Amino acid sequence: MFEKIKNDMIKAMKEKDKFKLGVIRMIKASIDKERIDKKIEITDEVVIDVLAKELKTREESKLEFGKAGRTDLVESIDKEIAIIKEYLPEPLTDKEITEIIDKAMAETGASTIKDMGKVMKIINPQVKGRCDMKEVSNKIKAKLS
Repeated sequence: MFEKIKNDMIKAMKEKDKFKLGVIRMIKASIDKERIDKKIEITDEVVIDVLAKELKTREESKLEFGKAGRTDLVESIDKEIAIIKEYLPEPLTDKEITEIIDKAMAETGASTIKDMGKVMKIINPQVKGRCDMKEVSNKIKAKLS
């Protein structure tokens, strides 16, 4: 994944696509920062984590800009979100999320809200970067209540 990002950065330079180049450089810088801060190797999992954080940040900013009536900034953020999503794995459907939750609950024997941590521990690596974790959390709470 990281190689694809580097190759796309070079491609954006050659095509003189300044906006895309800026977003890809930001992504690469965030990945490099994560590698340096945590002293780890860059894996697809690290890249997905960083991309998910960047996407969440953009979506929060988009909401704030929307509330402030800054449509120009909302459009810019939308373009950034589209570029970031190009690198994330295919999002999971509601049905797939529900199946993963059911399987994890059966595996852990979860029956009360106190068991939520056990379920999340199993689900997290499977869904990271492929869906909204708040949505997953809400679905688990609904099933355990």
